Amino acid sequence: MGKTDKTPEIRQVAEFIWELPRTGGMRVPGRVYADNRLLPAVLADNGLLQVSNVAHLPGIVGYSLAMPDIHWGYGFPIGGVAATDPAGGGVISPGGVGYDINCGVRLIASTVPKDEAVLRIRDIVSAMFHDVPCGVGSSGAIGKLSTREVAAVMRNGAAWAVENGYGTATDLEHTEESGRLATADPDAVGKRAVERGRDQVGTLGSGNHFLEVGYVDEIYDDEASRAYGLEPGAMTLMVHSGSRGLGYQVCDDSLDVMQRAAERYEIRLPDRQLACAPVLSPEGERYLAGMACAANYAWANRQILMTLARRAVARVFNATEPALGLRLVYDVCHNIAKMERHTVDGRERTLCVHRKGATRAFPGAHPDVPSRYRAAGQPVLIPGDMGTESFVCAGTERAMAETFGSSCHGAGRVMSRSRAKKEARRRDLRSELDAMGVVVMARGKSTLAEEMPRAYKDVASVVDIVDGAGIATKVARLKPLGVVKG
Repeated sequence: MGKTDKTPEIRQVAEFIWELPRTGGMRVPGRVYADNRLLPAVLADNGLLQVSNVAHLPGIVGYSLAMPDIHWGYGFPIGGVAATDPAGGGVISPGGVGYDINCGVRLIASTVPKDEAVLRIRDIVSAMFHDVPCGVGSSGAIGKLSTREVAAVMRNGAAWAVENGYGTATDLEHTEESGRLATADPDAVGKRAVERGRDQVGTLGSGNHFLEVGYVDEIYDDEASRAYGLEPGAMTLMVHSGSRGLGYQVCDDSLDVMQRAAERYEIRLPDRQLACAPVLSPEGERYLAGMACAANYAWANRQILMTLARRAVARVFNATEPALGLRLVYDVCHNIAKMERHTVDGRERTLCVHRKGATRAFPGAHPDVPSRYRAAGQPVLIPGDMGTESFVCAGTERAMAETFGSSCHGAGRVMSRSRAKKEARRRDLRSELDAMGVVVMARGKSTLAEEMPRAYKDVASVVDIVDGAGIATKVARLKPLGVVKG
């Protein structure tokens, strides 16, 4: 289904919440987090139609939700959140996860002062660019794995990387789900996906994936920032990548299966891209098992990328990683569906929560939040584009009550990649970013063009909305110094 000019009815129900009333086959209302400044961009993209479409899914509960970084996606809008109740016939939809399964972000803190990082920033970026394979078709720094080794990665996730010398057990403690979904079953992953995954563990990829060197520019919450280990003016690292070709293939392989399943279970949908199956069906369970494999692969990938980046930085400073205070703050995923406990209509239930381009935002009291962050809440990482700031926020009880413990995951595109490349013609984006104090190295000019700052919404405005709505509160602002792209 392509974009249309049809815009659903929408009305404001709270300062930062807009609602799409139930119409037609919608089983629940839709809700979008936005303000008057951002709403025109939301309406122009037509993602609200997809919010309405998602509300048709069998077993959906609460609301079909969209975060302020909403934009058009495959089936679900990017920035979409939906929870279904398996006990009530709830479904799982690959469109609610996306092609890059468990694309996610991890943040590394340090004690290196900004001034020292600035003096060495070109060397740091160059070292990371040299050590971390990036770009389309790049092969991993650890070599080509056997089929058996890929299966081990898919079963064990980030723990596989740690066992093979990439990081420590402490890293796992500060990774969502400890970097592993136990429901993974390699037998649910096709041979083509496994083959694609053999040489891409430890690769950055292209598109919006990146390594970023930055610094803590402003603190909004002293207590939370101390809990996270973020010091004013200290250097930071950020890693953004996913499950690479393996995850893409898992998604692609599932779509025909889900189309047939939707017909078999007589599921009527307004968009074929929402193809789905009941969670408690052979097709649903197989997809969840294969998706978990791809999610684990992504966690292993980010664990290795982080380790390569930390080693590169330590080499530039001629110091050990502990001496530089390099420590994982947290790793959050987006593009995933997970079984979680949530309260709906006064009753706690096990739900299948789809987060597509949305980030988990659990409060500190939740048992899945690391003990170190219990007073502050789960770190929520919201990166901007190459030339603007990123934000660290904290999950809240209000998010649990309103959004199934979810928040936004970034700025959100306002410009297609093809349009961005067209507008970037005859511009020297690398020099422009350099003039802004951001050193960039990339495999190709097209990636820089696709990801230029104007292609995205203003991340500060997006974060102001989730902060104002109380579903993630601002902790710190980070500014970029250097970026590695594919």
